[in-house]
Amino acid sequence: MITRVSLVAAFATLGAVAADLTIALDRTDQLEVRGLKSQVVEYRGRRALELTDARKPGENPLAMLKDVTMRDGAIEIDMAGAPAADAGEGARGFVGIAFRVAPDAQRFEYIYLRPTNGRADDQVRRNHSVQYASHPDYPWERLRKEEPEKYETYADLETGAWTKVRIVVSGPRARLYLNGAAQPTLIVNDLKLGNTDGGIALWVGPGTQAHFAELKVSKTD
Repeated sequence: MITRVSLVAAFATLGAVAADLTIALDRTDQLEVRGLKSQVVEYRGRRALELTDARKPGENPLAMLKDVTMRDGAIEIDMAGAPAADAGEGARGFVGIAFRVAPDAQRFEYIYLRPTNGRADDQVRRNHSVQYASHPDYPWERLRKEEPEKYETYADLETGAWTKVRIVVSGPRARLYLNGAAQPTLIVNDLKLGNTDGGIALWVGPGTQAHFAELKVSKTD
């Protein structure tokens, strides 16, 4: 088991993940941070990486893991999202994982949560609790307009609370599992970038302060 990103390069190769990796996320130097303010903090009883939206126009808010590349495999992480103190009314605490990220971070797949929607007193908002999108050609707005309900769904989420997330990627497919559930919350059968290699990144949306802990990347059958 690998616990430091500096050792990962020898074990993570193009294609399927070659070995299981565990990354504590207890140091900011493990990441290449773009459009985010980062620091290590104590959050809800755990040592965690705190990322706050600080993007400039045209900047993708990503914290990319150094020296990790994956095509197929499973990504597991504990994460929490909430609107930042200065966020606008439309903030939802957007927090997620990007995968198959291009080296320049201009193309990637991502699945994310809208935590404030999970227990909203509005069924339409609840139906938009979890989302898949693909940057840059398939943002959520396009997917919702062209194929409503296909790439998003409801999940019971609590704003600011730790949520255990597992994303399993295989070829053109991805499955999202929450809080140890045996059945997926979201199924995507047509990843828009196709069967490509790429990096893994923590993703934070507009007006969000997010926390991440204990990232694992593993092989799948």
